[in-house]
Amino acid sequence: MGSRGHAMIPFNQPALFGREQAYVSEALASRRLSGDGRFCRRGEKLLEETLGVKRALLTTSCTHALELSAFLLDVGPGDEVIVPSFTFVSSVNAFAIRGAKAVFADVRPDTLNLDEQKLEGLITPKTKAIVPVHYAGVGCEMDIILAIAATRGVAVVEDNAHGLYGLYRGRPLGTFGALATQSFHETKNITCGEGGALLVNDSGAHSFAARAEILREKGTNRSQFFRGQVDKYTWVDVGSSYVLSELLGAVLLAQLEARVEIQQRRRVVWERYANELATWAETEGVFLPTVPKHCEQAFHMFYMLLPDLARRSAFIEHLKERGAAAVFHYLPLHLSPMGLRSGGRAGDCPITESVSDRLVRLPFYTELSEGDQVKVIEAVRSFRV
Repeated sequence: MGSRGHAMIPFNQPALFGREQAYVSEALASRRLSGDGRFCRRGEKLLEETLGVKRALLTTSCTHALELSAFLLDVGPGDEVIVPSFTFVSSVNAFAIRGAKAVFADVRPDTLNLDEQKLEGLITPKTKAIVPVHYAGVGCEMDIILAIAATRGVAVVEDNAHGLYGLYRGRPLGTFGALATQSFHETKNITCGEGGALLVNDSGAHSFAARAEILREKGTNRSQFFRGQVDKYTWVDVGSSYVLSELLGAVLLAQLEARVEIQQRRRVVWERYANELATWAETEGVFLPTVPKHCEQAFHMFYMLLPDLARRSAFIEHLKERGAAAVFHYLPLHLSPMGLRSGGRAGDCPITESVSDRLVRLPFYTELSEGDQVKVIEAVRSFRV
């Protein structure tokens, strides 16, 4: 509750767009609730058509889609994977569980994306993959990253958890790397509560996609069996259980069908924050998000960078007292207990260490009303840095 007894404006709240319940009821009535049913297949096809990817495979989470990427690239002990230190733990964990060593990259001070200028110096003969993360749905500098990766023979796996329907130089995020991953977690623009997708883009897509089907079905050729391509299915490879259930697929399809409305609403919320807070931010020495002209962002979040940790803590408390939930974000992975065991040291990623202490995210969700957003804006403006 806020200081005046009113309900707290939450940081996030998932939205429904009308067809979710109808689709779930239809799925229940069909008595076909396991994965790869009609709703899941329709969702995969919609992703393939709207993004222009060769194959989209729904998974139980973005984490599992990243794990599938590690499987497909045969990542193992002795390999290295380059990831930004400023990201969610799944970006690296998916490769670490296969025995790979994390090599942490710092981020740019403007977009907070992997700093492509530092990339070349991190690549060694052991580098198996580079994992750029499109922070806040703003594209990394993919031209440079892909050129470096191609020269050094390294695979690129896009972590596009924030960036569905964002563009880099007019091309959808998630379509640059050999593989890319999506998240449909409750906090994402398009959600089914928990879910994800693996996107297959590279020229060897047929073999990648075929193997990915097997890996996500416990290492069996079950998908081929259901399509009538084999008489019986059997264990043919390593794998795990990564298939999204039909109930979640039904929710996801309804959300994907509402993608234009979702993105339009979120754009209005993002732009209102940017416009209404610009003067206050400049006066108070607070940095607002940077979106390069060649990027069209996904409107996933709205963050600010305050001068230091003490003032960020005071700011979060200030908003809480006025009925709005603001939150910080990632802690530097290279300074985490696991990161330190991987060789991380203080000072390795100075931009990450700085922004982690200063970044705060404002309430941002598809159904945030103008009235509630105005209350948040007024609370922000009343804070003196």
